[in-house]
Amino acid sequence: MLLYGSNFVPVKTIDAGDGMFFQWVCCSAIWFVGLVVDMLFHPSRAHPAAMLGGAIWATGNITAVPVVKFIGLGLGILLWGSSGLLMGWASSRYGWFGLHPEEIPKPILNYCGAGLCLLSAIIFFFVKSDVQKRSSTETMPLLIDDRRLNPDSTSDSWVDTISPRSKRVFGCILAVFSGVLYGCSFVPVFYIKVHAKTNSSIFTGSSQSEIDYCFAHYNGIFLTSTVYFLAYCAATRNRPRIYPRAILPGFLSGLMWGLATYAWLIANYYLSAVITFPIINAGYGLVAALWGSVVFKEVKGVGNLLVFVFASLAVLAGSCLTAYSKI
Repeated sequence: MLLYGSNFVPVKTIDAGDGMFFQWVCCSAIWFVGLVVDMLFHPSRAHPAAMLGGAIWATGNITAVPVVKFIGLGLGILLWGSSGLLMGWASSRYGWFGLHPEEIPKPILNYCGAGLCLLSAIIFFFVKSDVQKRSSTETMPLLIDDRRLNPDSTSDSWVDTISPRSKRVFGCILAVFSGVLYGCSFVPVFYIKVHAKTNSSIFTGSSQSEIDYCFAHYNGIFLTSTVYFLAYCAATRNRPRIYPRAILPGFLSGLMWGLATYAWLIANYYLSAVITFPIINAGYGLVAALWGSVVFKEVKGVGNLLVFVFASLAVLAGSCLTAYSKI
């Protein structure tokens, strides 16, 4: 919870432009964590199809920097946490994407929990966040060197030129979009585990331990982010915006996320995903909310703060009900 809720804090302290370079550095660090852990403990025995989940996650991650710039750290992570929780709940409850529908001992509590999470996501749309563009001594990317040839050009990326009203709309949409992708990023792993028990599947005999799939998942993240970054370089005619100050914060962000995912999978082994998934999804959102509201002062005004707190409590209550309904 602490690592997931804090891994995007570094992006608040630097100018990362449109985030494409930042996300590639972040995903490179995630792959590095997977490589080190895999070498230290055991070689990966996962089916290569598990990389698809990493590709899904990386697709959602390219919106991270715009979301943080548009609506702030706390509101952004709470929105994609709520939508991710609903997506994970629906896919397991109804057996979407080829999974087996999950039997719930207390279905009424389960639906109430999902309803509270949905309600919190709706309430978050009414929270107004104060996101100021930070001033920086390095306002121009290192590899954009033709500014002196064109005095009318600007170093601002597209995320810095959108009007405040449009930023709020786009930020909320992108947060929900990325949350949905985050919520189903481990679906390929669950699919492989389910079909590993059948004799007529190409996944027959695959590992039932989720940790075995982690490095494959990280490979998918790194390869997909690299493809996106190369496409970005091609789209900018080999003049990408490279921000040197984003390298260490981006690497730190990736290290935190990579370690958090391993910690989550180990927690699953002892507690089961039924308990850990709802709690972690709500918990890291609340951690991010504390960063955004207390440290970065993104939520201002008594009324606005009350709405923010009410929505945060709703998602926390919904997650607890969801977890309790499955015990």
